[in-house]
This record gives sequence, C-alpha cells and structure tokens, in this order.
Amino acid sequence: MLDRPVTEIAKPSRRLPNQRWQIYPQKTEFAQHLAILTNLSPIVSQLLINRGIETPEQAQAFLDPESLVLPSPLEEFPDLAMSIELLQNAIASQEKIAICGDYDADGMTSTALLLRSLGTLGAQVDYAIPSRMHEGYGINKRIVEEFHSEGIGIILTVDNGISAFEPVARARELGLKVIITDHHDIPQKLPPANAILNPKLIAESSPYRGVAGVGVAYILAVSLAQQLGETKGLIQPMLALFTLGTIADLAPLIGVNRRWVKRGLKHLPKSQLPGVQALIQIAGVQARREGEGGQSSQNQNAKTLKPEDIGFRLGPRINAIGRIGNPQTVIELLTTDDMGIALERAMQCEQINLSRQKMCEEIEQQAIAFVEDLYATSLQFDRVLVVVQPNWHHGVIGIVASRLVERYGVPVFIGTYEDEKHIRGSARGIPEFNVFSALEYCHDLLGKFGGHKAAGGFSFPAENLLALRSRLSEFANQCLEPQHLKPLLKIDAQANLHEINHQLYQQLNALHPCGIDNPDPVFWTPNVQVLEQSIVGKGHIKLTLAQTVEHQQYKIKAIAWRWRDYFPLPPRVDIAYKLRENDFNGNTTIEMELIGVRLPSLSHIFTSPPTPLRATFEHKQRQYTCGVYQNSIGSELRIKNPEGKVLVMQPGDTIGLLGVNRQDAKRVDLSQPLYDGIIQAALQALSVLNSEL
Repeated sequence: MLDRPVTEIAKPSRRLPNQRWQIYPQKTEFAQHLAILTNLSPIVSQLLINRGIETPEQAQAFLDPESLVLPSPLEEFPDLAMSIELLQNAIASQEKIAICGDYDADGMTSTALLLRSLGTLGAQVDYAIPSRMHEGYGINKRIVEEFHSEGIGIILTVDNGISAFEPVARARELGLKVIITDHHDIPQKLPPANAILNPKLIAESSPYRGVAGVGVAYILAVSLAQQLGETKGLIQPMLALFTLGTIADLAPLIGVNRRWVKRGLKHLPKSQLPGVQALIQIAGVQARREGEGGQSSQNQNAKTLKPEDIGFRLGPRINAIGRIGNPQTVIELLTTDDMGIALERAMQCEQINLSRQKMCEEIEQQAIAFVEDLYATSLQFDRVLVVVQPNWHHGVIGIVASRLVERYGVPVFIGTYEDEKHIRGSARGIPEFNVFSALEYCHDLLGKFGGHKAAGGFSFPAENLLALRSRLSEFANQCLEPQHLKPLLKIDAQANLHEINHQLYQQLNALHPCGIDNPDPVFWTPNVQVLEQSIVGKGHIKLTLAQTVEHQQYKIKAIAWRWRDYFPLPPRVDIAYKLRENDFNGNTTIEMELIGVRLPSLSHIFTSPPTPLRATFEHKQRQYTCGVYQNSIGSELRIKNPEGKVLVMQPGDTIGLLGVNRQDAKRVDLSQPLYDGIIQAALQALSVLNSEL
C-alpha cells in the first residue's frame, strides 16, 4: 500500500541493477578550447577535464608520461639509502637474505622481482610466504624464528610488514636486520625495523605516492642495481613483473605507475621471461596495435597489451594460486628460465583458476541467500553487510565480497570460521566508507587486521560476531546516508550509437593505460531498443541494441557480464557502457560492455507521447494504475492504488505528493525504497507500452 509508513523497508527488486548514476557536467566550450590547444577531439578533451586535467601543460604530462621530470627516489624515500646500504653489504659479505612475501598477485610478483634481481646481483637469497589458510596475511613469529634458525641475516618484507610490530620486534631481538617494503596504510605505531619503504610515508604530491608493493620492490631493486652499476639485462624483466603486479593489485594508474605501466604493456608481448610468455600463451591474450591518435605511424605499428588483458586474463590466473593453491607455483613460474617448466606452471595456474571460478560462483549464491534472508528489511538501517558462514574457502571470499558490494551497494565484511572459536574474513568498501578506519573503530573486538580505504582483512573471536555487526553498523551510520546505498556509476559523457566507430575508439587510446584513478571512459545512451538478448557462458547477457537517429536505425552488439539476474532486460532502456574492440576471425568490430542500465529517463516518457500513456501493473502482489498527465506546468506521473490513493511526481523531483486529492495530500520522500520500488515498476510498465507505440 502507498500509505504504509516510510520507515518500513521493502525488499529490493532485482529486476534491474540497483545503481545511482553520476554524469559528469559537460563543459562544452572549455572542452572545445582544450581540444584546439592540444590537437585532440572535443570528446577526449571532455574526458581529460573529467579526470581533473584543466591546462595544456597538465594534458601534455598525462598524455605523454615520459615527459614527466621525476625526482630521484632517494630524495623521496627517507630510508631508501639505508636499505640499499644494508643489501649492498649483505651481497658483499654473502650474508643470507630472506624475503617474506604475500600470497596475492602484488605480493607474489614483488617476491619474484626481488628474488630475480637480488640473485642476479650476487646475493644469497631465499623466500617464504605465510599460509593463507593457516596463518593469514603478513610476516609472523614462526617465519621470523625459522629464518633465524636458517642463519638469515636480513629479512626483507614485500607487500606486508607495516603493521607487524611484534614479529619485527622479535626479529630485532634475535639480531636480524629488517627492511620493510609495503604500501598499506600506516598504523599508529610503526614496527622497529632498520628501514621502512612505504609510499604512504612520503609527500602526497609525490609521483611515487601511488605505487603498490611491487612498485616499492621495483624502486628498491632498480636503485640497488644502479648503485652497483649492474642494470644491464635487469630492468626489462623487472618492468614486466612490475606491470603485472601493479595492474593486478588495482594500483592507481597515475604518476610513475602510468609511466612505467605504459612502458611495461609495450614490453610484455616480447618479454624474455618464460613465465610471462607462458601465461600470455595459456590465457590466449593477443597483443594489439597501439594506434594512438596523433602518434607517428611507427608507434601505430607497435604492439601492446591493455590493462584489461592483465586485469581480466593474466592477473586472475596468478591470483587464483594465492587464493586456493600454493604460491610457490607462481614464484617458480616467474623466476624460471626454462620454458618447459614455465608452461607446466602456467597450466597449473589455468586449472586452479577454473576451480576458483566454480568455488566463487557457489559461495556467491550462498552469500546472496544469506543476505536476502538476514537483511531483507534492515539494510537501509544497518548500512553494512556482515556475512559469516562456516565451510567457505578463505581464499575466495574477498572476490565474493566485491561482488556483494556491486550487487547491494553497501560495504561488505565477509568471513568464515577458522575453527569453532575464530573467524577470519575480508572487507570491501564503497567510496564514502573507509574500510581501514572501520576496522580501527572495532579494534577492541578484533584480533589481527589491516588494509586500506577500499579493502581489508581481519580476524576475531567468534563470540564477538554480534558485537562486531553492531559496531560496524554504528560506524557505517556515521559516514553513510541513505542515498549512498546504491552502487555509484560515474559516467563521462553521452554518446549516440551513430557516433561509436573505429575513429572514436582510436582517439580514446590516448587515455590508456586506464585503471584505478584513470578509469576506462564510460558513456551513456538514452532510450535504446533491445532487439535481441540471450544468456551465454556463465550467466552473461549477449545483446543487440539499436537507436534510431533521424529516421535511420543504428545497431551495435553488447555484452553484460554476470547479469543473469537481470535477464530479460526491458525492451527500452538507458545504457551505460565501456567500448571494447572485438577481433574475431580477423574482423575487428567495436562493441559495448554494459555496466549500467536503467529504465528510460523520465524525459523520454514525459515528452510528447504519441497518445496519452496509461498502464496497469502489479507490485508486491497488488494492482496499480499509472499514467503521464499534463498539468499547468508540464507533465507528471500519477500512480493510484486500489484504495484510491494517488502518488504524484514531477520529472526530476525527489519529493512527491500522496493522497486522495491534491489539497489534502502529504509530501513524501520519493527516494525511500517503498516509493522508489513502486515508481520503478510504473516506469517499467510505461516503458514497455511506449516501446510498442
């Protein structure tokens, strides 16, 4: 009923993605001006403006990162000189060095990078990675004491260690020297290491600020090789591993990351590392011609990989090992010089990734069922999901957490039991929610925890579960408003289908490499017709879309990954998408990757329909009538329930009227799930009717 209290939360409909669209304001004149100054198209200029670039100088530095004048890392990282001196002395005296790595792609590529480089520079070097299943993230006392018993002199952490106060203190107590290389957020108390390299400890304005763990390892290895005068043959292999780890870890592709990743993507197809070649071969990745607008023909013939080749093809195969396999497989893959061994290890990565995909699918479905049951009426109040179940694999719950964030639009803390008394988990956030701050807010309820703004890991006594759920909800309610509880989709610009062609796609190449902080351009097109749609693969929707412009119909193919829940889509929708190139049988076409869809914007339903729009529809097992009506100031949507109460809204308004007549009607918040669900159902009924007229 329309007159139920607004505090009652209706169970969200899964018919369409639950999203909030944020479309960048279009600065047409400024984009035209920047286009002239930079010799770019206005659409690329608008995309640059959306990324905070406002002057020709900033545009030049972004489009040509090699033009950046970089400060020396020795000037930026206070402990870098000390780290180099410790390693140089260890190499000279043949003191044993041990690397303590991590089991994700960043940690494993960092470990392989330093094993390769230190070994080539003459060091006695070994490594250890803690067990994801039995020990969890980061260096621990067992590893420290094992290193000590093996006669290790220096411990070098990669992608971990910044929060490991007690293990580092134990290492120093035993007489070991410790160098921490990490990129995670800084705790209140730093460990007593001999040297700490972490970009979070340097100036925010530094171009090195955004490097991942593998970036810190790369800086250390290159600086050491330069100090020893032994860079020949070392830089290119390290650059390949840096590129793999940086993209797989979702590090921001700005500053030096953009410069080095751009180089690395060009180098990867011809990398001399057998492990990289084996991965590329097994994953079926093909290098593409760069073809950047305005570049020379020589550069146009250069072949390069794109970040999505790593993010969606190579990275998952590496990460799968760390999640449910033995990290030694990846370390051997990336350090071997034997192509036969590399192919064997790459095939192991492939098989384990297939198992990981199946496991993720099963756990995701169980997690959704849990959420729909436990949070059916409370999600708007809790504003955070805490999902804990027994017998889930620790290695994949982080992936499931990301999928739940995508589905429900709220921060997710997901865990499973280590034993009867302990729970370990992963967390993923949304833009307005800081995961690391949330974990700190609950520190007295937790055991170990760590992470950064967007993600984290934690463990806690099982008896604290209810208290933790309450405390996280308390924190979420301090920083999240109801309007935040939908996944945010940032959209760059509107495009019509007749504007999407190879020329536009080539111009967009000027923005590459795209990734975190330099996202793939996202476009939207209003009121598109869905001509064909079918389920393919593991729950993807394959579509043919059409738009009529000046009496001519334009068609395009599209794919919507893992959108089985939204099938079939309505006959007319607004779409948000990224553009992709499809090379099939030598025929290259531009296609869409749908990332957002909504019922056609109200303007398309409210503006001059051929005949008055009236429809009936069912919502929550109740019959309603609705229609678009004209009043003295324009069009309005009216929805009537069986008792004769009418909900009235104007296009673009968030406040509507509810009552039997206009004089006695009360004002209501249309963003409340109760009203929003009814409005969306009415719009869908009118959209179907409009498409048939």
